[in-house]
Amino acid sequence: MDSPEKFIKAVQQGVATVEFRKINTDELRIMPCTLNSEVAGTPIAIKSFDPLSDNIAVWCLDKAAWRSFRVSTVEKWYEGYPEGYEL
Repeated sequence: MDSPEKFIKAVQQGVATVEFRKINTDELRIMPCTLNSEVAGTPIAIKSFDPLSDNIAVWCLDKAAWRSFRVSTVEKWYEGYPEGYEL
């Protein structure tokens, strides 16, 4: 991931999708996520973000739960939902 700060800004404003490899299985995970309380439908309070950390925690929209991923495993990310995602 070339710009974790840009990703954080995107999920704070709305929805982004991150595609990363799971550590244990190497399976590709396509995860729509947010750090926006209105989008999540639950209160979210992020106190700080460490741009040097390899881990990012987000509200996963398809699981309705907190999930994290390693920056080093990200293949790509983009703003918005994945194609074909149903709300």
